[in-house]
Amino acid sequence: MKRTHLSLAVGLALGMACAAPAVAAAQTAPATKTTSPAKVKQLDQVVVTARKRKETLQDVPIAVSAFTSEALRTDNVQNLGDLQGKVPSLQVYAARGSNTTLTAYIRGVGQADPTWGFDPAVGIYLDDVYLARPQGAMLDVFDVERIEVLRGPQGSLYGKNTIGGAIKYVSKPLPVKTEGAVEATIGTHGEKDIKGNLGGASADQVWRGRLAVASMHNNGYGTDINTGSRNGNKNTNAGRLTLGFFPNNQFNVQLALDGVRDNSNPRGAKMLTVNKFYPTYAPLPSNYNTRSGFAQLNHTKLYGSALTVNWIASEAWSLKSVTAVRGSHTDTNIDFDTLPPKLTDVNAIYKDHQFSQEFQANYDAGGSVHGVAGLYYFDGSADGEIHNIFLGSPPYSTLGYAQYGSTGGSMGTKSYAGYGDLSWDFAPDWSLDVGLRYTHETKTARILNQGFGDATFSTPLLTIANFHGSHATSNVSPKVSLDWSINPNVKLYASYSEGFHSGGYNIRANCAAIPSSCRPIDDEKVRSFELGSKMTFFDDRLMLNTAAYRNIYSNIQLSVFTSYTMANGQQGFFGDFTNAGKGHIDGLEEEFAWMPTENWTLRGNVAYLHTKYTKFMSGGVNIADKQRFTNAPKWSGGLSLEHTMPLANGGSLSGRINYTYQGFVYPETTLSPLIAQRGYGLWNAGVIWQIDRPWSLSLQGTNLANKAYRTTGYNIGALGIVTGFYGNPRTVTLSARYQF
Repeated sequence: MKRTHLSLAVGLALGMACAAPAVAAAQTAPATKTTSPAKVKQLDQVVVTARKRKETLQDVPIAVSAFTSEALRTDNVQNLGDLQGKVPSLQVYAARGSNTTLTAYIRGVGQADPTWGFDPAVGIYLDDVYLARPQGAMLDVFDVERIEVLRGPQGSLYGKNTIGGAIKYVSKPLPVKTEGAVEATIGTHGEKDIKGNLGGASADQVWRGRLAVASMHNNGYGTDINTGSRNGNKNTNAGRLTLGFFPNNQFNVQLALDGVRDNSNPRGAKMLTVNKFYPTYAPLPSNYNTRSGFAQLNHTKLYGSALTVNWIASEAWSLKSVTAVRGSHTDTNIDFDTLPPKLTDVNAIYKDHQFSQEFQANYDAGGSVHGVAGLYYFDGSADGEIHNIFLGSPPYSTLGYAQYGSTGGSMGTKSYAGYGDLSWDFAPDWSLDVGLRYTHETKTARILNQGFGDATFSTPLLTIANFHGSHATSNVSPKVSLDWSINPNVKLYASYSEGFHSGGYNIRANCAAIPSSCRPIDDEKVRSFELGSKMTFFDDRLMLNTAAYRNIYSNIQLSVFTSYTMANGQQGFFGDFTNAGKGHIDGLEEEFAWMPTENWTLRGNVAYLHTKYTKFMSGGVNIADKQRFTNAPKWSGGLSLEHTMPLANGGSLSGRINYTYQGFVYPETTLSPLIAQRGYGLWNAGVIWQIDRPWSLSLQGTNLANKAYRTTGYNIGALGIVTGFYGNPRTVTLSARYQF
C-alpha cells in the first residue's frame, strides 16, 4: 500500500475495529431483561453549531473540537493561542512581534503574512461574523460560551476563505435574570488581569443586556538593553456590550458592540547568528532580550458591531439576519535585525474596514430532512503604508549604500455568495448531507511602491510599482457527506468537500525587478476526502473520535523574500507573494476522553500529518523535492489527566496535569535550519478550589519545565538577518473568582 493512502486505511480500520464489537453486541444481545449497574457520572454532551443548527458534538459528522466555558477555564485557555496542543492538527500563535495578531494553520493550511494584501486561510468568526484581518484576532477568552474549531475546508457553509478550517468564538447568551462574575489574576512576570461581566433583564424579560470587560497586563519576557524598555509587555483592554429585545418567543433582535485596544510593546526576537554587516554584535544569551535602536511601538485598535435578528416564522422555518461592521488600525515598528544600527528598521501602519450581511433560513419540521440556505455579502477595504530603512547607519549610509523605500496602497474586496446545506435521513440509520456554495469575488488593488533619498520619505527618487488592478473570480465549492449510525453510540461518515482561498495582488510588488510580481495571484484550492467515526462506549464514559483525510492542494500561495541584483550591482530584496504549485496533505487524527470513575477524567488527542509538494516552480525549474510545508509537524498531540474531589461543604477541589507535544516544524518559508524548531513538549498543570457556590481560587502553571521553543522567525539572506521568536517561558498565575 502506498504511504499516501496509509492514513485513510488506518482511519477506516480503526473506526471499524472499534465499531465491530458494538455491532456484534447489538446483534447478539439476549432478549431477557437484565439489571443494569448504577451509572457513574458521564462525560458532558457539548452542543455545537458547526452546521448552523444545534447538534451534539457526537452527532455532527464533521471533524470539530469544542470547548465549553468551564473546560476553557479548567484548561487555562486565556486566548486562542492557548488552544495549540488541545486541538488536533492546529498550529496557532501570535504573529512575530505582536501580542494580538493571529497566525493560524489547520492541517498544514494557513497564512502567515499579516499585511493587508491577503486574507487568513483559517476563518476566524466572532458570533457568526467573519474577521477579515488577523490584527486583533488573537481573541482573549472572557465571557465566552464556547469555542469550536472546525478542521478542513468549510466552503459550503462559512463566510470567506475557510480553506483550512474555521475557529468560532461564541459569546455567552443574554440572561433572563441578573447574573455576573468578576475574576482577578496575579502571576509571574508582573501578571495583573481583571475580567468581569454583568447581565440582566427587565421584569418581563423583554429587554436584556450584558456587559463584559477585560484588562490584561504583564511586564513581558525580556528587555531592550539599549533603552531599558520591556519587550512584549502586555497592555490590552477589551470590552463587549450586548443588548437584546425579546418581545415574544418567536422574534428577537440583538445588538453587540465590541472593542480591543492593545498598547503592548513588540515582542523581542533573538538574533540567531552574527550579522555579516555588523559582526561585532554577538547573539545575546537570552531568548527575549534585544538591543534595538528603534522606538518600541505596537499599537492595535479593533472595533466591531453586529445586529442579529432571529425570527421563528413557523414550526419548520426559522430566519436569521446578521449585519456587521468591523474595523481595525495598527501602528507598529519592526526591528528585523534587533540591533542599534538601522540595518532593517520598518514602520508599518495597517487600516481596514469591513461590512458584511448574511441572511439564513433554517428548515427543520421534525422529519427526515433538515437544511440551511443563505445569502452572504462582504464589502471590505484594507490599506496601509510601510516605511523601510535598509543599511541606514554608518558606515554603509556614509558610503551611499542606504536604501529608503515605501510600500503603500489599498486592497478592496467585494464578495457575493449563496449557499445551501441539506441533510436527508433516508433510512433509520443512514443520512446524506449535500452542500454547495457559489462565490463571486472582486479584488481591486491600488499599489504605489517607491524609493526615497532619506528617512523623511518626502522626495521619491524612483518608482518600483505604480498601478491599479482588478481581479474577479468565481468559485463553486461542493460538499457531500454520508454517515451511518451503526447504533446510538457509533457513527461512521465519509465526506468530500472543496474550499478556495481567493487571490489578489502583492502589495510589496517590484515591477521594475520582477515584472511577474505585479500580476494577480491565483486562487488556491483544496479538495478534501475524509473518513471518520464518532463513538461513545461504557454508558457514555468513553469517547473516541477519529478522522483520516487526504487534501489535494493546488495553486498554493506563499509569502517569500525574493533577492535580485540592482543596476549598481548591489543585492536587493522584496517580499514576494506567489503561487508555489501543488501538493497533498495526508493525515490521521484521534480525540478521546475517558471517565473511568466519577472523579477521574483522561483526555487527549494525537495527530499525524504527512505533507508533500508535487510541484514547486522556481526559475522555471520544479524544485518540489527540496521544499517542505511550513507549520506542519508530522506528529503533534496532548494528554490531560484531571481529578475532582468533592468537599463536605458542597465545594470541590480539582487538579489537572497536561502535556502537549509538537514534532519538528519549519515555521517560515525559507526553511532555515536555524529557525526550524525540533520536536518539543510542554508540561502544564492547574488546581481549582471551588470554595462554595460563588467563590473559587485557581492556581495555574504553563510551560512548567521552562522549555525554550521557537514559534516563527525571519530569514533575510541579503541582509544577513536570521532571528527567531520564542514562546512564553514558565508562567504561574493565581486567580480569585466570584460568580453570582
